Amino acid sequence: MLLPLFFVGVYLTHITLLRLPYYWDEAGYYIPAAYDFFRTGSLIPSTTLSNAHPPLPSIYLAFWWKLGGMVPSVTRTAMCLIAALALLACYRIALVLTGRVDVAATTAILTALYPVWFAQSTLAHADVFAAAATLWALSFVFQGGFRQYVTAAVLFSIAALCKETAIAVPLSLLLFELAVSLKTRSIRATSNPLTLRLKALLLIVPALPLALWYVYHSHKTGFVFGNPEYLRYNATATLTPMRVLLALGHRILHITVYMNLFVPVLCMFAAMILPALPEESGPLRPRVPFDAQAKIYAIISTNLLLFSVLGGALLTRYLLPLYPLMVLLCVNTWRRRVRYWPALALLTAVAFFAGFRLNPPYRFAPEDNLAYADVIRLHQQAIGRIVRQYPNATVLTAWPATDELSKPELGYVRRPVAVIKIEDFSPPEIQRATQITDSYSVALAFSTKYDPPNLPFSLGPKSEALDARFFGFHHDLTPIAIAEELDGRVVWEGERHGQWAAVLHFDRPQLAALPER
Repeated sequence: MLLPLFFVGVYLTHITLLRLPYYWDEAGYYIPAAYDFFRTGSLIPSTTLSNAHPPLPSIYLAFWWKLGGMVPSVTRTAMCLIAALALLACYRIALVLTGRVDVAATTAILTALYPVWFAQSTLAHADVFAAAATLWALSFVFQGGFRQYVTAAVLFSIAALCKETAIAVPLSLLLFELAVSLKTRSIRATSNPLTLRLKALLLIVPALPLALWYVYHSHKTGFVFGNPEYLRYNATATLTPMRVLLALGHRILHITVYMNLFVPVLCMFAAMILPALPEESGPLRPRVPFDAQAKIYAIISTNLLLFSVLGGALLTRYLLPLYPLMVLLCVNTWRRRVRYWPALALLTAVAFFAGFRLNPPYRFAPEDNLAYADVIRLHQQAIGRIVRQYPNATVLTAWPATDELSKPELGYVRRPVAVIKIEDFSPPEIQRATQITDSYSVALAFSTKYDPPNLPFSLGPKSEALDARFFGFHHDLTPIAIAEELDGRVVWEGERHGQWAAVLHFDRPQLAALPER
């Protein structure tokens, strides 16, 4: 009965974003992969390199495109439904662990308002699918019964077939169960060893369909874990000890302070100084059960470690299932120890809402708040200018604008525009572009990273050098500097909340292609 209410809430709060074209990894992988399945029925994408991501998101999107058409508004509405299902799972987890409707409702609302969650709610990323299935599985795990574990095993399997890294959650629970058994020195010393063995077996089950997918992918492509470049970027190149430690530091910040999350976390720690309050009926207000807390800490720790080792980019959407768990711990602690705890919930809601548009004083990915919408609209304006004024031009630009210009299905152009690709707009790449001047007459430059000029929380040149070495950080040149280097002029420039885009024109003779007779 609550799902329609949750869906309407998500849909209405995102209604101004539903017609936006596709963004970044949507355009780079998930939409092309789903589009290939929609056109050909192939689970392995052909118009983009296969990353070995499981196919359930592509199947889901293709289903809705079949019903409503292959347009961004259909995709984003379909994602609103997944986000609503995930929020309903947050509500159910809180209700199972606390028995309080007010705690459950507050947890779901604050999760929905958290900037990272809010931004991801309409983006076609596999992480949203995996988070929804994972949270539903956890809602059954926390109930603790054998039948509930069977249901959770099915849902964990669905999560793994949405995003392979979702397997970390059932494996972390498996490690937790094994640790409990070791603590008692023997499985036979537990009150119900058969149940423990079956739980362990059920937590292994989700790995089986994922393994079958990899066998199929290897059979079709010759690569088990995706193309070699993807594997190198997200796995083999991330195993440097220094890089892992730096990534772990970032991940800890992501789950405690990032995008104003420090507000509820600090309020929680402050509340823990206070004694527990009594219920109206007499006993003290209950905490989240220790067993459930231990499972939550195991899940959070395992995911933080996993995504410190894997993943070339430190994307916070990898941690989507963790944020509702953190919010729940905060909310129940407030309710247990602070008489006027709704005031803390309101303060957190205001902080999260401010995070939609007020960029933090540190570098972040635009997809972590509504900055991604600024990027999309800037690219729309720049591409519109190019299509109108230079319809036959070859455009020098970087990814993802290369795909935006060459793939009409992404929603930016009606017919493909010829492009020449560079990696970014850093000085070395612009210097390289000076060697190919006869091939393009227009350039689309844009901020490839949020890079504010003054960073109050900068750790200095050494930290910046480490970010450049391990996490791909670089400084983009300004449009004027790019124009000077390439001997062109800026004909249009736009800026939104620290993001920018520009169109440059170069007065050079172009070769005209004669039509075939």
